[in-house]
This record gives sequence, structure tokens and C-alpha cells, in this order.
Amino acid sequence: MKVALVHDWLNGMRGGEKLLEVLCDLFPEAELYTLFYEPDRVSETIRRRNPRASVLQRFPLARRYYRLYLPLYPWAIGRLDMSPYDAVISSSHCAAKGVRLNDRQLHICYCHAPMRYIWEQYDVYFGGRNRWRPVSLAMRLWRDRLRQWDVATAQRVNHFIANSMAVAHRIRRYYGREARVIYPPVDTARFHPVGGIEGDYFLVVAALVPYKRIDLAVEACTRLGQTLCIVGDGPQRRALERRAGPTVRFFGWVPDDELVRLYNGSQALLYPGEEDFGITAVEAQACGRPVIALRKGGVVETVREHRTGLFFREPTVEALCEVLEQFNRAMFDRGVIRAHAEQFGGDRCRTELDSTIREMLESHGS
Repeated sequence: MKVALVHDWLNGMRGGEKLLEVLCDLFPEAELYTLFYEPDRVSETIRRRNPRASVLQRFPLARRYYRLYLPLYPWAIGRLDMSPYDAVISSSHCAAKGVRLNDRQLHICYCHAPMRYIWEQYDVYFGGRNRWRPVSLAMRLWRDRLRQWDVATAQRVNHFIANSMAVAHRIRRYYGREARVIYPPVDTARFHPVGGIEGDYFLVVAALVPYKRIDLAVEACTRLGQTLCIVGDGPQRRALERRAGPTVRFFGWVPDDELVRLYNGSQALLYPGEEDFGITAVEAQACGRPVIALRKGGVVETVREHRTGLFFREPTVEALCEVLEQFNRAMFDRGVIRAHAEQFGGDRCRTELDSTIREMLESHGS
């Protein structure tokens, strides 16, 4: 069968792109499509596919302000020509699952999350302090249309695969569809314990976007005078820097070797937002470091309380401060944490994806 891969956008290497790398390896002849593509910000595995970007790539300021074109994503993804293919595998947290196919074509969607901007995270992105921004005013007009489109295109997917039980629940809630759960790959060989590295800082590794709630970590560590190192970048960076005290440092994105060092030197990784799966939480545990996380979303499936981390119940500065004040690194055994993380290694994901997708392809072809 002739297969195409479709991914929302390719302008960084986060959890979704690491899953896409597995799909690229499993289907070496598949062609790759996306809304936006920046070659210098993705891996060689993805660059070798020569991804084909949508017409939005040519729009003004698309490289920096691609999120502002959200209302046009359904139109742009629908213009991608999928007619030459027998099957399409979409890797979607936004619009990729909306590609247009005919009744003879098979569509398998690996769903990282239903479009969070219009569902459970709408108020985080467009409410509160942001409610009077032009983009928030525009989203009030577009949200219902985008929801209708999102639900309608979900009905045209033949098979859903979810990256966690939390996401499978949302797929059932918003789309009325069932999904098989296959956790995304974590490179437990690259992320591993390194002896002799001990620091007194807490760590955040995340894109600096609203739903990650990095503001909670910044304010809690500033209030307590705790050292916080933040790895990542995004549209909220300047606002977070203005709110940060002298104990908070911003690193931007760093190479994996440096990230391994930062994981190993940290007291714990902070996870203050609701995550779909939470790949960095597993990376930290693979380095033998505990996680302090909000008790919601996919991280509940990957962190074992009092064995590999601690939870706080409410997304407030006060709740996070309470846990930080109770935390003692000596409570945790690095070997136990590492052993727990190994079950999420990349070989498991590759094996499960290979058997599951090929079973779906064979069933469609018979």
C-alpha cells in the first residue's frame, strides 16, 4: 500500500515529533506532509523525507506567528492532495487529522490530543488576562466553527490511537470514538543516570505556552527563593521573565547532552500543567530524578506517587509551594525511578505501533 504521513507542523523536536520519527522509520517509503516546515529545527530523520508544507508556509510572518493562522488550518489541511495514497497516517494534536480522503482510503490517526485550543484549554489560551487581545476576540467568533469541523473530521478517521488513557478519554468525550492507547517513545538509552552531578535547583523542560502553566513554577520558586532552571522557549517567555525573581534562570532550548546533564543535576522536574502524556516527565525519571506534578492528565499514568514523584492537587501557586516545602530528594531511590521509566522505552512504542498499524492496514486491504 502507498502510505502518506501527515503532521501538524514541523518547527521543533518535541514529543509529537519524536513519535513522528518512529513512523518515518516504520514506513521508509511514505511521503510526509505538514502545515509549516522549518528544516533547521527538526531532526535528520525528518529532513530526509523532504516534507511538503501547505500553502500557509508562504503567508506573511508564518515562520514566527504561525499560531495566528489557526482559523485557516482546516482550509489549508484540506488542500493537501492525498489522492495518490491508499492509506494516510496522521500525527495530530490540532489539524492533521482533517485531511480529505475518499471512502476507499484508510485513515489512521495517532492523536496526541484533541485540539486543546478549542476544548479543555480554551480559557487558558484565550481567557483571563488574554480575553481582550485581538486573537482572543477572533477566537470567540471561530471557536464553534472549529469545534464543528474538529468533530466532523474525527468521524472520517477509521482508527484512532491515543498517546495516553487521558487522551483516549478526551477522544471518547469530544468525538464519541474509541482509541487504542500506545504510549509515545522515550529514549531511555540517551536519558540515563550520570553519577557525580548534584545540584540544588528544580527544573522545567517545556514549550513556554499557556497550558503548560510554567507561571506557577516561576511564581512558586520566586516566592520560596528556590532555584529554578527553565529549558524551553515560546510565546510566553518574555511575560515569564518579567514575573521571575533572581532565582529563576531561562536557558532556551538546549542540546540533548546538556539536557541530560540538567536532568541529572536537578532536585526534581516540575510539571505544573495538565499534560496529554508528558514525555519530559519520563525523561527525567529515566535519569533517576523524581517529578513534582499536577495530579491531572497523562502524567498520572507515568509517575508513581512517593516512589518516583509527588503530586499537588490544584493548579495554584499555594498548592505547588506546599509540595515544594515538603520535598526532600533523599525520599527517592534513583534506581527505583530509573527502573520504572524503562518500561516506556522507545523499543516498546516501535513494536506496538508496528504490529497495530500493520494489523489495521491488512484488515483494510482484505
